[in-house]
Amino acid sequence: MYRQQIEDYFEKHSKQMLEDICTLIRIRSDKEPELEGMPFGEGPARVLSRALEMAEDMGFQTKNYENYVGTVDFGDMPPQLDMLAHLDIVPVGDDWTVTAPFEPVIRDGKLYGRGSADNKGPAVAALYAMKAVRDLGIPLSKNVRLILGTDEECGSSDIAYYYQRQPEAPMTFSPDAEFPVINIEKGGLRSGVEACFDEDRALPRILSVEGGFKINVVPDSAKDVVEGMSAQEAKAYCEQAQKTTGLAFTLTEKDGKLTIQAKGAGAHAAGPETGNNAVTGMLTLLAAMPFAQSEGFAKLCAVSKLFPHGDWEGKAAGVAQCDDISGKLTLSFDIFKYGVTGLTGQFDSRCPICANDANMKDVLKAKSAGLGLQLFDKNMYPAHHVSADTPFVRTLLRCYEQYSGLKGECLAIGGGTYVHNLKNGVAFGCALPGTDNKMHGADEFAVVDELLFGAKLFTQVIIELCR
Repeated sequence: MYRQQIEDYFEKHSKQMLEDICTLIRIRSDKEPELEGMPFGEGPARVLSRALEMAEDMGFQTKNYENYVGTVDFGDMPPQLDMLAHLDIVPVGDDWTVTAPFEPVIRDGKLYGRGSADNKGPAVAALYAMKAVRDLGIPLSKNVRLILGTDEECGSSDIAYYYQRQPEAPMTFSPDAEFPVINIEKGGLRSGVEACFDEDRALPRILSVEGGFKINVVPDSAKDVVEGMSAQEAKAYCEQAQKTTGLAFTLTEKDGKLTIQAKGAGAHAAGPETGNNAVTGMLTLLAAMPFAQSEGFAKLCAVSKLFPHGDWEGKAAGVAQCDDISGKLTLSFDIFKYGVTGLTGQFDSRCPICANDANMKDVLKAKSAGLGLQLFDKNMYPAHHVSADTPFVRTLLRCYEQYSGLKGECLAIGGGTYVHNLKNGVAFGCALPGTDNKMHGADEFAVVDELLFGAKLFTQVIIELCR
């Protein structure tokens, strides 16, 4: 054990580590249209370049893989451990209250800013763990590599690109979840429903509905435009929907049309119960209102019946299921668009190991068809499972227990990380159990002490696995 040396090291270097995290947070890095030499746009390329500059200034070997990923190597020794982190972020809304998304601030022991927890903070903590091992002069016989990606939030094409060129390390962890160790990541189905219909001009009618912007983010807002109904007529329905859904509804009349806006709370689609879905709440409202009967309105009501507000387990869709090691299925209806001649909606379902085409996809297809909706032709993706009884996982748990004083155990999550398709990859940190970082939502934060705890723990793990 090198615990006291590690503690002393981060006592001296914590301020610089936090400053480096803030430097990366200030660079907006959500995915943008491809540019020459920048597959995910300027922001992701710029933040990757800056992070690699940090590592180079520390004396590490770096390589930029065409702005898909960058790598930081301890040395030229045989590969042993990869740490997979990402520098891209999800888009931001306009409802941040503590600070602006790209103006990091530390308040009450929390570092606020987009990417502070997901995943720039943990990425820099992992980099500083490598720096601590080197600066403390602790000899390693095998290499540790930090891999920094730029497309984790939109499909992980960056990591696919990397692994087409480099082999997996014998052991890999991603500090993009929580402690202790996540050895199971649910499989899932990201799909949707659609329907076409003829325009019906009978009033009152719905002209448009729009909500959600990303399939793995619970939508915090939705908007519809109605014709042939006044705000006074709609007010009572909105008040009732507000009571049943917890959403806030606002009404605006202009040029003979009524706009209704719904405000909820965003969240990661892997934990839809932690948010308040503005799209499903809006559908609940509209389905209860006295619109003229039409094929379009009937299809909208069918979507609300298939994905009712507050049903995070797929009960209405007939796919609710659970197993002992990976837990319950979750289903989040996250994007919806409706017009006078058609509608589309997309959902993100995280499925336990027991789920398959027969008890999930086929059931949804039949249920949708019975309501006059067509399910998108998408394939399920498999669950990921690394046995808890491996030397790698046992080492991670032992180090965690020594540094935290808490019980080390393996967990299953609905979220997918970079390790989902790796043979011996797990998620490890960087938040402690019970911490809600508001990931993918407004006022995202990382607990400063948890970032430092992660850096110390990663340092010990590198020593244990690579010396």
